[in-house]
Amino acid sequence: MNDIIGLIGDVLGWLMYFCYHILPDYFISIIIFTFGTKIVLMPVSLWVQKNSIKMVKMQPEMNFIKAKYYGNSEKISEEQYELYKREHYQPLADLIPLALQLILLMGVIDVINHPEEHIFRGKPGILDTMLGSLDLSSVPAEVGGIAYLIPLIAAFSAWFMCYIQNRINVLQSEQGKVNQLGTMILSIGLSLYLGFFVKTGVGIYWTFSNLFSVLQLYFLNIIMNPKKYIDYEALEKSREELKAASAFGRQNKKKLFEKDPYRKKEKADYKRFFKDYEMQLVFYSEKNGFYKYFQNIIETLLEKSDVVINYITSDPNDKVFEMESDRFKPYYIGENKLIVLMMKMEADIVVMTTPDLESFHIKRSLVRKDNEYIYVPHDVNSVNMAFRKEALDHFDTIFSSGVLCTKEIRKREELYKLPPKRIIEWGSSVIDNMIQAYSAMNKSTKRVKKVLIAPSWQKDNILSSCIEEILANLQGHGYKIIVRPHPQFVRHEEARLTYLRQKFNIDTRDDMELQTDFSSNKTVYEADILITDWSSIAFEYSFATLKPSLYINTPMKILNEDYQELGITPIDIELRSVVGRSVDMDKLDTLPQIVEELLHSNAFSTEALEKIRNKYIYNIGSSGEVGAQYIMERLAYFKELHEAEEEE
Repeated sequence: MNDIIGLIGDVLGWLMYFCYHILPDYFISIIIFTFGTKIVLMPVSLWVQKNSIKMVKMQPEMNFIKAKYYGNSEKISEEQYELYKREHYQPLADLIPLALQLILLMGVIDVINHPEEHIFRGKPGILDTMLGSLDLSSVPAEVGGIAYLIPLIAAFSAWFMCYIQNRINVLQSEQGKVNQLGTMILSIGLSLYLGFFVKTGVGIYWTFSNLFSVLQLYFLNIIMNPKKYIDYEALEKSREELKAASAFGRQNKKKLFEKDPYRKKEKADYKRFFKDYEMQLVFYSEKNGFYKYFQNIIETLLEKSDVVINYITSDPNDKVFEMESDRFKPYYIGENKLIVLMMKMEADIVVMTTPDLESFHIKRSLVRKDNEYIYVPHDVNSVNMAFRKEALDHFDTIFSSGVLCTKEIRKREELYKLPPKRIIEWGSSVIDNMIQAYSAMNKSTKRVKKVLIAPSWQKDNILSSCIEEILANLQGHGYKIIVRPHPQFVRHEEARLTYLRQKFNIDTRDDMELQTDFSSNKTVYEADILITDWSSIAFEYSFATLKPSLYINTPMKILNEDYQELGITPIDIELRSVVGRSVDMDKLDTLPQIVEELLHSNAFSTEALEKIRNKYIYNIGSSGEVGAQYIMERLAYFKELHEAEEEE
């Protein structure tokens, strides 16, 4: 570090030498030197000004995001990241001036501590100054007297600089009062320290650096006026909306805290969880309904082993609490306590369907480094396209749904030099259970073919973009059309559904139905063809019933914009022309012909679709046994490991 400071001092020493020899007065040369550093750093200051303007320009949209998703920190972070990426904003850019200022300060201290080396170049000399009796090489705390003015003047200059910045700096003026006050206190404190305990010359440098910063700020606002780039009216409107959302959120949070009937349960479950210090296996579920992704694995473990299943859920109303037994122990842990619980995790194996381990609130254990984290997928969709780029990087083991999933993971490991994971050729418990349920159905012969329309819940889904054209083109062709919205669409778009009912007189006709009861999958199984967009229900439907799907080419939902870099076509895209047909939104008038082709072509017969299913999906009908067998083997390994450690 001393060598680095010395190097900086040498560079700045030449500048100080030059300044002193222009006008041989030490006080004046420090002022000229300080002004020179501001000139040299002007390009950086311009860049920071531009970056700050960009930040405040984005502020209305950021405020609206915070208001819309108030209380959902994960969603806010996700949306904010996308906004920064879109606008090419660098959050750390505003730290650059501070870093450069500190680097300069270290160099200045070195120069002023050794004037004979930097100014006189080893020759004898006297530092002339217009300040007379004030020795700029002295330390005010040691000499006292008039030197005490230096720290007071430095502190005043810091206050003045912060006062102006809080009024006209494009970024700082938008900060809260607490942040502004904190910055001011820090600046004044630093200035007092430099004034009292460092040589007087450094205090003078710091004082004029603060004053020149004020002049520089006015200059920057002239050549790059924030008012030309920032919509302050929208900014004020967004502040009001965020303020209202915050007030509402705090009020609701207080009510929930006061009346939350599950607080005691969470506290008790949290305490109970950590009583078991020899815990081997933990499953984590985000909410009710996710048990179906683990169901076959857990049932096989309960049947073929003596392992105790510890099941954490963040939903206090999860149906798993009805299954509690000596070997199946459910715990309710909300997201806030979950953060700490996961960091204290001591179980040998943790199984979850939640991606982005380490990226958001769920972290790997801090108290143990050798426990194994297993990812179990919700569906058979592409893990490369449908997730964020690093979503699975921190898992040890992946239960792979099929050959394309395995190829994507291995290719990413190769491309980014990642440690190889254990990939288990697993399959899909959801599809296995759907196959079983469909096989058990009483399949009566139907005279009328049923067309099921089941969209996703992504932006620009079928119901939001083109449902009217689809219904208009399909009606009158002898089909029974059933529209089955995503549950979230029913919850949030009631007006849209009411409009469709009225426009097509759905409630009064026999050939069309709008279904909002999701208690049974009977409708899905009975349909002769499925129409969807990018929903994973297409693969589940076609692979369970061995019937074709018809895809509408709405805009894709892509979380990883670099998905093409692997050179592997995602299953979401590849199978659109294998288990069915896809139609562009400007060719919806061809729907009747395509439906007829899918219903009668041998390319989409039961036998053809079964071959496709077996080619793309692992272990049809036995994923539960495969997953459970792997977990039992790993638990046996950990048991041997612990026994060996105890013997040592």
